[in-house]
Amino acid sequence: MSLQERLDGAAWCAASLRIRATAGCWIAVIVVAAATGCIDAPRTVLQRLSEARRLTADLLVQFTKAADAANRAVMADTDETSVAFAREAEEATQAVQTDVEALGPILTGLDFSNEAHLLEEFGSRFDKYRALDRSILELAVENTNLKAQRLSFGAVQKAADAFRDSLEAVTLLAPEKDIWHVKALAATAVTAVREIEVLQAPHIAESDEAAMTRIEERMVAAEMAARSTLKMLASLVPPSSRPKLAAATAVFDHFTALNAQIIGLSRRNSNVRSLALSLGEKRTLTAACEDSLGALQDALAKRGFTATR
Repeated sequence: MSLQERLDGAAWCAASLRIRATAGCWIAVIVVAAATGCIDAPRTVLQRLSEARRLTADLLVQFTKAADAANRAVMADTDETSVAFAREAEEATQAVQTDVEALGPILTGLDFSNEAHLLEEFGSRFDKYRALDRSILELAVENTNLKAQRLSFGAVQKAADAFRDSLEAVTLLAPEKDIWHVKALAATAVTAVREIEVLQAPHIAESDEAAMTRIEERMVAAEMAARSTLKMLASLVPPSSRPKLAAATAVFDHFTALNAQIIGLSRRNSNVRSLALSLGEKRTLTAACEDSLGALQDALAKRGFTATR
């Protein structure tokens, strides 16, 4: 074999080795790429599915927390606790909205049309729930019925007792000949005040405006009877008793002013109205939202490895 033929053979072998090495590299790249495509893609889908399930579970937790906190705000017996629970309800509501905004794109990316529809259904129902709940919480933190009740059991009762005591002081100075007449008139005036005081409780608890109007008419009649009695007493008591009668009249004016405050607070009816809304329309919306979230959880639970194929 000539030298040239040997050189040509060596060159051919070197070229062959280079081709085989290059082919090996390409095969390695293809194998890695194939392995990456076969393993990473399903893993990504499973991760997104797991995240969707987590967000849906958190949605239900946060929604339950929001509803419970709002209910506690309605039932709270002080302004401070009512405001605190209302704030807690709003924070949980914001968390629900955050979860909804995070979950939507994931469901769309997974092409889960049924689940996306259920989330959209929940969102629509949640918007109605949130609008109603905002109105309920605004009423709840006012606590007008509770404030009226405290006023009735506190300042009003003290004013009524002070009126009774003032009239007793007047009767002690009444002339002998008019003593029983004065005592009878004083008792009539005190009875009228007590009647107004007793009528405050049903007025505070009443939700029907027509019924409240009827109670107020009875209050007005009792007030007129008391004022008429005070005028009659002024014609019977001696001049020395008139300062005490004037003091009794001032106490009565204070009592009627407090009663007017109670009527105003009671008419606002924030506690009664918020409770009625919570037990009525809100319960229906809450159940509807929970149904949507339950259906969404069930749908995602049925998604498994089939979601990766």
